[in-house]
Amino acid sequence: MIQREAEEKIRSLALGFPAVSVIGPRQSGKTTLVRSVFPQLPYVSLEDPDTRAFAVEDARSFLAQYEKTGAVLDEVQRVPDLFSYLQGVLDRHQRPGQFILTGSQNFLMMERISQSLAGRVGIVKLLPLSMRELARHGIETGRYEDLLYAGLFPRPYSSCIHPRDFYSSYIQTYLERDLRLLKQVQNLSAFQTFMKMCAYRSGQVVNYSALANDCGITHNTAKEWLSLLETSMLVILIRPHQKNFNKRLVKMPKLYFTDPGLAAHLAGVQSADDLCYHPLKGGLFESLIITEFLKFRLNRGKESNLYFWRDKLGHEIDCIIEYGGWDPVPVEIKSGRTASSDFFKEIAYWNSLSGNNPDRSFVVYGGDQSQRRVAGQLIGYRDLEPILPYLE
Repeated sequence: MIQREAEEKIRSLALGFPAVSVIGPRQSGKTTLVRSVFPQLPYVSLEDPDTRAFAVEDARSFLAQYEKTGAVLDEVQRVPDLFSYLQGVLDRHQRPGQFILTGSQNFLMMERISQSLAGRVGIVKLLPLSMRELARHGIETGRYEDLLYAGLFPRPYSSCIHPRDFYSSYIQTYLERDLRLLKQVQNLSAFQTFMKMCAYRSGQVVNYSALANDCGITHNTAKEWLSLLETSMLVILIRPHQKNFNKRLVKMPKLYFTDPGLAAHLAGVQSADDLCYHPLKGGLFESLIITEFLKFRLNRGKESNLYFWRDKLGHEIDCIIEYGGWDPVPVEIKSGRTASSDFFKEIAYWNSLSGNNPDRSFVVYGGDQSQRRVAGQLIGYRDLEPILPYLE
């Protein structure tokens, strides 16, 4: 098993909260993680039809089995009424770490938690593996194109499943099970086309009208469906930073998939070699780095502090990190392997407007050599350590 960085935060929450909830997209490793952290607790999968039927028909008796021992309740959002009964059990015992809850539907989980378990549950959001986790486990990823194609879901790394087969099955499972559970999508074929169109827009500012036109749906439907992908934690929307320096700003968010392999599969990429000259390479590489920053935050139980900045003149910073009460930290992301002075053009422009110190300015690129330059720090994509303190 690949050790996950979120393990430490989950353990600490279980020392204070009577319940801990681990939320993330399907197949991100939630079940494996919580079962390894809490091997002493009975494991109960609510995906099992018989178990789920018992919990639906007699929630009180179902939970009574685990009042003394506690339990790991997997995919607990499958039985929404269970949360109300669980509240009473937690209040009676008030024992830290009594129940560990996992779920792959962020919206349904958070809605039930806020209604019934507010103040009683600690929450950790788990995305697929990070590059740091792969490196610490000794997994060699080769070129970054290989990583963009294979993605970072745990299953292909722990089995002989080819990424193409994994993602094909993953998409069908998502369409046929998760979306039907939400009951907000009637035309699954149209939604799959919508997902593909989103994949082609990885790393781009969202234009809802253009997206809707390409899919043959309405503007409002495009917004609703993108919200579904976001609540399923398959995509993230990075909001624009509002520090305008007297320039008009772009107001729409940028779209990233939380796993580049999923986006590559949806876009029809057939191999890692195809990505060497593919027009999506830059957007997928940007997604890889942005989500690496986000995973660092989420694994520590924190929300995103990531933004982007773009003015109406076309100047842009790919990532702005809000760092406490300090000035924001700019990060440019370039897929090129050979460093160029042009990489620092937008960083220099930002620093001239903001007065930011070049020592707190970064360019992450597709090469391996990190360098300190006059305009800022050049960071190889495998060595993000200098940036991580600003994500704490």
